[in-house]
Amino acid sequence: MRRDKPIEEKKPMTATVTFDVEKLTQYLESHVAGFIGPITLTKFTGGQSNPTYKVTAKSGLYVLRSQPPGKLLKSAHAVDREYQVLNALKDTDVAVAQVYHLCRDTSLIGAMFYLMEFCDGAVYWSASLPEISTNAYRSQMYDAMNKSLVALHSVDIDAVGLQDYGKAGNYFERQFGRWTSQYRTTELQKIPAMDQLILWLEKHLPEDDGKVCLVHGDFRLDNMMFAKDKPEVMAVLDWELSTLGHPFSDLAYQCMQLRMPQGMGTIDGLKGVDRASLGIPTEEEYVGDYCQRMGIDGIQNWSFYLAFSFFRLAAIVQGVAKRASEGNASNEHANKVGAFVEPLAQMALSIIKNSDEP
Repeated sequence: MRRDKPIEEKKPMTATVTFDVEKLTQYLESHVAGFIGPITLTKFTGGQSNPTYKVTAKSGLYVLRSQPPGKLLKSAHAVDREYQVLNALKDTDVAVAQVYHLCRDTSLIGAMFYLMEFCDGAVYWSASLPEISTNAYRSQMYDAMNKSLVALHSVDIDAVGLQDYGKAGNYFERQFGRWTSQYRTTELQKIPAMDQLILWLEKHLPEDDGKVCLVHGDFRLDNMMFAKDKPEVMAVLDWELSTLGHPFSDLAYQCMQLRMPQGMGTIDGLKGVDRASLGIPTEEEYVGDYCQRMGIDGIQNWSFYLAFSFFRLAAIVQGVAKRASEGNASNEHANKVGAFVEPLAQMALSIIKNSDEP
């Protein structure tokens, strides 16, 4: 799972596919304007969820993103929702790749998929950005992420046709129910820390404050593609978990990732790192910049939002581990991630212990 260097275009490797490439080529030529074969496919590494391929065709470069093979959990791996949201955001201030076609016919390659633009940028996997030469550049990259998050949460969901993209009502209550259910469905063994965390979250669910926006669901450094020559986000990637929800869920999720240690999962966190020496903002500064841009005074229940983010990630990781046990996970290292569930739960419990909430 871990990568020690920035990976341009989410680094591909040669793909071994079980479907008919010639048949796929004919289909794309018939359904995508200007598409011309023949094609070759290379699979991007690093992803845990939806298999993603670089498509090299006579007409240019593309990206194909599909559901994984095998039996899937309800609402999981929703590449059709990814396509919908990317298409809706094409004329907004949110940087996204252009999408060309969604194929719901699973008989073609064995899964639903969509085709989108190939963006020639850079993806970074360490939150300390060791590859960047100056503190000022690092600071600008974090500011670019902050601006991207604000742009996302400022999207007029009615104007872009996403008013029905999620359910109404208390977002955290619904998400807590969803991820608790999915965690129990994929539970391979009892983890007391997760049980304790679930009980605390249920007791401390905040009242619905009426905030609703489009949320990414997995907003983090390695889901940003940066320009190679300037500290600018070219495209926000991996929209599988996007929905209508509460803006603080994305903010807390990113801060949760930055609190994590190095070598845990696909991104190296900033636990124990002297941010000031690298030009990286503190959590307080990052949240403060977000609040200022959103025009709000501050955030209450921050420890809940952080703890919930750890819980949700642990539930997602448990799902990956379950698929790996059944041989369905798309990443060859997926069978190792189950060991992260308990540490994630313990990190959340540590936040709770150090908070002012009873």
